[in-house]
Amino acid sequence: MSVSIDQVFVKQFEADVHLAYQQMGTKLRATVRSKSGVVGASTTFQKVGRGTASTKSRHGIVPVMNLNHEPVECLLQDYYAGDWVDALDELKTNVDERRVVASAGAYALGRKTDELIISAMDEATAAVGDYSTGLTKDLILSAVEELNKKDVPDDGRRFAVVGVHQWNELLSMDEFVSADYIGNDLPLVSGGASKKWLGITWVLHNGLPLPDEDERDCFIYHATSIGHACGQEVKTDISWHGERAAHFISNSMSQGAVLIDNDGIVRLKCSETDAAAAA
Repeated sequence: MSVSIDQVFVKQFEADVHLAYQQMGTKLRATVRSKSGVVGASTTFQKVGRGTASTKSRHGIVPVMNLNHEPVECLLQDYYAGDWVDALDELKTNVDERRVVASAGAYALGRKTDELIISAMDEATAAVGDYSTGLTKDLILSAVEELNKKDVPDDGRRFAVVGVHQWNELLSMDEFVSADYIGNDLPLVSGGASKKWLGITWVLHNGLPLPDEDERDCFIYHATSIGHACGQEVKTDISWHGERAAHFISNSMSQGAVLIDNDGIVRLKCSETDAAAAA
């Protein structure tokens, strides 16, 4: 006969999953425009055009800006991550198997969250560089110039996501690592290294696109240029299977991401090789 798992175990496991997902599961969710509690298979983000200020005569009617509203649909998809925990295996190991499986499931769903966001970023058309050099200061300034040309707000919500090789190149720049340039106040971005420079929060990520073996796409963007929607946060289900003498632990979520404003994101085409970076 099937045996019900203890509810304390369930609640503690769910707490571990949520904590692991928030702390180390996703690096990019906090850097984009996010909407939670979505009901249905999709949701809509509103892209609002620019308004124009005008004068009016005394006692006249205030002019209407007639803002252009362009809805952008974001489709949600369901994702799962599960594994078995054998009852007798738990007796033979000094490892907290519950926490191991909880972390693994949360990390898997977190990587999927970032994968969705990066896929949306990959639709951006504005780009600087040609993969012939590494992440140089000139390349970065060119990308910032593109954002400034399009009046992208410099309001503290600009982010840059770069690969491991590009992060090391940043660390070789005095302007990036010296407190004389950036000060000591670093932002809090969940899940990994981050640093503030040029009014941009720089985030290290290992899942960025590789157009070719020695080419890497990085991105500088405003938080409002990418939309992330969540219909269901990470949810855990634990069931006992007597025929297997094991618990099956299933984690699931329903999420999606979409490019909202192409003007708010710039692709940096970087080389992955040291030789090209030194050229």
